[in-house]
Amino acid sequence: MKKLLTLIALGLITLQVAGQKRAELVSPNGKIKVTINLSDKIYYSVSHNNELLLDNNQLQLVLKEGALGERPQLLKQKQTAVNELLTPPIPLKFSTIRNQYNQLALDFKGNYTVCFRAFDDGVAYRFILNRKGETEVLNENLAIHFPAEYTLHLQQPGGFKTAYEEPYTHLKSTDWKAENRMATLPALIDTHKGYHILMSETDVSDYPCMFLQGDGQNGMTSIFPKAPIRFEEDGDRSLKLVEEADYIAKTSAQRSFPWRYFVITEDDRQLLESTMSYKLAPQSTIQYPSWIHPGQVSWEWWNDASPYGPDVNFVSGYNLDTYKYYIDFASKYGIRYIIMDEGWAKSTRDPYTPNPKVDLHELIRYGKEKNVGIVLWLTWLTVENHMDLFKTFADWGVQGVKIDFMDRSDQWMMNYYERVAAEAAKHKIFVDFHGSITPKGLEHKYPNILSYEGVRGMEQMGGCTPDNSIFFPFMRNAVGPMDYTPGAMISMQPNVYASQRPNSASIGTRAYQLALFVIFESGLQMLADNPTLYYRNPDCTDFITQVPTTWDETKALAAQVGEYAIIAKRKDGKWYIGGITNNKEQERTFTLNLDFLESGRTYKMTFFEDGVNAGRQAMDYRKKESQVRKGEPLIIKMVKNGGFAAIIE
Repeated sequence: MKKLLTLIALGLITLQVAGQKRAELVSPNGKIKVTINLSDKIYYSVSHNNELLLDNNQLQLVLKEGALGERPQLLKQKQTAVNELLTPPIPLKFSTIRNQYNQLALDFKGNYTVCFRAFDDGVAYRFILNRKGETEVLNENLAIHFPAEYTLHLQQPGGFKTAYEEPYTHLKSTDWKAENRMATLPALIDTHKGYHILMSETDVSDYPCMFLQGDGQNGMTSIFPKAPIRFEEDGDRSLKLVEEADYIAKTSAQRSFPWRYFVITEDDRQLLESTMSYKLAPQSTIQYPSWIHPGQVSWEWWNDASPYGPDVNFVSGYNLDTYKYYIDFASKYGIRYIIMDEGWAKSTRDPYTPNPKVDLHELIRYGKEKNVGIVLWLTWLTVENHMDLFKTFADWGVQGVKIDFMDRSDQWMMNYYERVAAEAAKHKIFVDFHGSITPKGLEHKYPNILSYEGVRGMEQMGGCTPDNSIFFPFMRNAVGPMDYTPGAMISMQPNVYASQRPNSASIGTRAYQLALFVIFESGLQMLADNPTLYYRNPDCTDFITQVPTTWDETKALAAQVGEYAIIAKRKDGKWYIGGITNNKEQERTFTLNLDFLESGRTYKMTFFEDGVNAGRQAMDYRKKESQVRKGEPLIIKMVKNGGFAAIIE
């Protein structure tokens, strides 16, 4: 009896039923239950408060030597309860994270283990292999079965070659057929039972990324890019893949495989606060990360390096005078970096010969004088062909690199990401990956990775709409940092949108743009617009440049997937609020609870709200000040594609 009570306390009960082995793993709060059945295969179901959410899912790892999970023979099991505090080197949501879970490790004949974890906010599993030498992984089978018709929010590329920038699609689970487009991770599942399930992966190392495809039977299965064998030349940005292996990975036979996880929420606000990817990610390999400095960065590409006006007495463009102007702007507002995008080098293939019009070394010197660091853009292929450039850049005084156009996620490319992060870390250089995957945990192993694109961001111009972007806090940002490039000072409603560089504009109101700096997470947060326009809008620029890029605490105030998100974040003694909404309603009103403030104190709130005409003229906003206290409701309004942004101190 004593032993049984111990197992129940750990959230584990194992039963023998009619020749099957059945185990139940329960979350620490008792709400989430994973039921595992071992028969011809390994099956598992997931429920919350006894509501069945995922039914009879299957998992299997197919090696050259045979399929793990086929007629499994259980040898032993071990249960563990963990409750610890984690301190992320780059705290994008919280400076401390509670990591509490119950774990069940099932050891099978054939020297492999399947490890399940149950958290209060979700479940995860992974394979662990304990053999000698190398092995070829032919496939990993993940099969999800839905017990009813669900709605799936997916990003669906045309193939494995993708920069994860497609707009989201919204499908009934019963309509997703095997012949339809595949989907990337993360994927968001609406059960229509009051629950959302966010599915993703983390700790992906020496292994390809997972994609999903419909099975035509109200479910979905995994699909992976094959390992590439042979490439051919394909311009300065990439290589053409001409031959693939019959396996997805050739890898060590003694290793753990990526975590497959499901964040399960009863309240959409929980998605905005999710830290599941970090809780499952590998520990940092950088012992002393104090040299890594997240921050904001002024970026010239979106506005085509085109400052103008009475203080611009030079020909603007990708040249020395223009970059000095960007450095002066960054210095004035305390912006930590400027990015020098394509054009800083004489050739995209040669990272060692700067464009003589730019005079990179003079800009690095000038930047140091003004306390502004330099970030250089490169194609991934140039980095691959010149991996010693990190030492050279460090010698020059370059602080970071933005690497572009990977557009793949097979085993070779995933290893490339890791080789780059390791080599850059060796020389104390940070990395921003563009044309990239969504975060897969490598940014925790190497916290010098400050951001990834992997998102339909503002460079898509009219293709970047609030109707799509409103999903990012619930999906894309829920798994890691996101280089969306916010900060537009020309704002338009979608029915009148028209723009192109150098006069780039965004869809959504001015208050919406300001709010993005609070809501969207990135260790390297862009100011995408022209310094000229920031100078002309000093109140907005003052607000933007006060917003931190790392946070002590995150508290979601109001949220509905695909409709609106309002978040409060704390850094030191200040709170920041950001709210955004979609195109659906002409105006929305929210009553917010400020219970995160201290009792008995009066706070000053400086805020930006949509102006009375913002629904038609998106440039219209109001800056106001008021006093707020704990316990007093805060009523805010947002128009369609609108926003709200505030600092409370």
